[in-house]
Amino acid sequence: MAALGWLTPRRRPATARSVLAGEAAAEAARKSALPSGAEELATTTEETGEPPFPVAGDTRAAAFFDLDNTVMQGAAIFHFGRGLYKRKFFQRRELTRFAWQQAWFRLAGVEDPEHMQDARDSALSIVKGHRVSELMSIGEEIYDEYMADRIWPGTRALAQAHLDAGQKVWLVTAAPVETATIIARRLGLTGALGTVAESVDGVYTGRLVGEPLHGPAKAEAVRALASAEGLDLERCAAYSDSHNDIPMLSLVGHPYAINPDAKLRRHARSLDWRLRDYRTGRKAAKVGIPAAAGVGALAGGTAAAVALHRRRR
Repeated sequence: MAALGWLTPRRRPATARSVLAGEAAAEAARKSALPSGAEELATTTEETGEPPFPVAGDTRAAAFFDLDNTVMQGAAIFHFGRGLYKRKFFQRRELTRFAWQQAWFRLAGVEDPEHMQDARDSALSIVKGHRVSELMSIGEEIYDEYMADRIWPGTRALAQAHLDAGQKVWLVTAAPVETATIIARRLGLTGALGTVAESVDGVYTGRLVGEPLHGPAKAEAVRALASAEGLDLERCAAYSDSHNDIPMLSLVGHPYAINPDAKLRRHARSLDWRLRDYRTGRKAAKVGIPAAAGVGALAGGTAAAVALHRRRR
């Protein structure tokens, strides 16, 4: 499968596989969606001085949130890999690869296509033959262990504003739909659009339905879900940190760049899109590294990532 995520929307248009991935994600999301108002969060929206948005009672509007580095620091698939390693799903050498990929993601603040593709291929081979119900149960534990304390409070408050307005809120991510659904439920969101891994009689086959939900495939998923839900995309909002999600952001009437990478920041400014940055410190804002203790633990991987990046350039 070709590497994904580094190409711009113009260079990589939607294909039949991305449409299939989007439609599969939309179908899975609707099947697993929570009833409106199923869970409430004690959060508040920030004061912006802008006209009231979201519009209360506008049920033909919804919000779509990217996950990695938008709602959560880091990449969900890497945290999931750590949890599976802890449970003896694979060997130490594979954990080292996961750690290297996560170090790169935290350093660059963007998705390297080779690393993301490698992570997906590894994840598919690891879960092949396992039951979906087993991975869902383990995913709940992994969320508590590695993900719960990595949620950006600012982005969570934005999502809550849409819920408070009576609108549905969906995660849209290349992470496995089962993992994304767990995260959405734990945050009190409506549901999730994610990469759909094929299963037969409740057992993973090691293949995908279409392709990873990335780039144009995300836009196709949002379009398919909006059609099924009777939404008006001009009244909807979308939130992402990555220029890879410009196709999705461009679909809606209210696009937001959250913790944006350099390419998305430039694009958003050129179109007067709203920007929010919840990272702290100049360095964190530049490269997407959370300004917190513990970054030093990644120093070795970070140095190696820098060296590789320089060689590529």
